[in-house]
Amino acid sequence: MAFDRPTLQTLITRIENDLKSRLVLLGALLRRSVVKVLSRVWAGVTHGIYGKLEFISKQIFADQSEAEYLERHASLYSVTRIAATFAQGDVVFTGVNTTEIPAGTVIQRADGVQYQTDALGTISVGEATIAVTALLAGADGNVDAATPVSLVSPIADIDSAATVNTVGLTGGNDEESDNSLRERFLERLRKVPAAGTASDYIRWAREIAGVTRVWVIESYAGLGTVGVLFVRDNESPIIPDAGEITTVQDYIDDRRPVTATVTVLAPTAVPLNFTISLAPDTAAIRAAVEAELEDLILRDAEPGGTIFLSQIQEAISIAEGENDHTLIAPVADETVAATELTTMGTITWA
Repeated sequence: MAFDRPTLQTLITRIENDLKSRLVLLGALLRRSVVKVLSRVWAGVTHGIYGKLEFISKQIFADQSEAEYLERHASLYSVTRIAATFAQGDVVFTGVNTTEIPAGTVIQRADGVQYQTDALGTISVGEATIAVTALLAGADGNVDAATPVSLVSPIADIDSAATVNTVGLTGGNDEESDNSLRERFLERLRKVPAAGTASDYIRWAREIAGVTRVWVIESYAGLGTVGVLFVRDNESPIIPDAGEITTVQDYIDDRRPVTATVTVLAPTAVPLNFTISLAPDTAAIRAAVEAELEDLILRDAEPGGTIFLSQIQEAISIAEGENDHTLIAPVADETVAATELTTMGTITWA
């Protein structure tokens, strides 16, 4: 039977009736009678106890427990919350040749997010490229290439303005959310670790910060080989770079069966472009259609998979405000190779 927490009024009425019955009281109770006062005091205390019981009943099951208790459940199976990571990359400084920029020099973006240099740099040929790390962990520290930054404290013969290098500052990830931790932990309970099953490789890869979706290719390069592909949906682009691939490769190599040869790689993005005619055609409906198509691709795209025309038609049709449409492109189901992944392309509105 499900736990049913009585309301405060139900408890008051219940206690009043119990007292009236046991004290053999006849007729209506006066508003400020002792029985009414005691009923409300006891009901208040009991209602709090019921509240605690309701809270506990939720915490004993990982599928609905709150953060503190979820972490405790998961830790018993060595599943821990993935910590936030710090954005890193290079910044280009300019100034007078031979002038030094000390390690630990603090710079900041226009919105106040700060970084510090990782090592001593020296101006040569008018500039110096120095690695920096965000002072606070999280995705907010990621910066696009060519973003202007500035020194917090001036340095003689060094220009106050600097520029993020062509790669940008990347690698910053927020602390893992409760939903993500819960999903990984429930997956661990449902799929018990074995000697290198597909679910093992997926679980290992997702233990790396930023990794979201993972796919496993059996006999990737022959007998005894495994291919592991992954993406990072919370970053742009979602396709991992060489450093991120190496991080996952090293992590899996420490855990894989000794007889398995594992290759971690990034799927090749295959953008799916659309040409659509809407009725009615408004900015709000266009945005709703785009959101539905993005959700479709995030949900159903996989290496070697197919996005069906019927799925595309359905996604457009369920967009809020859409009454009618014509899908001009694509004209056929979209199928990709085993190491390719369909990604969201552009929409042309006809």
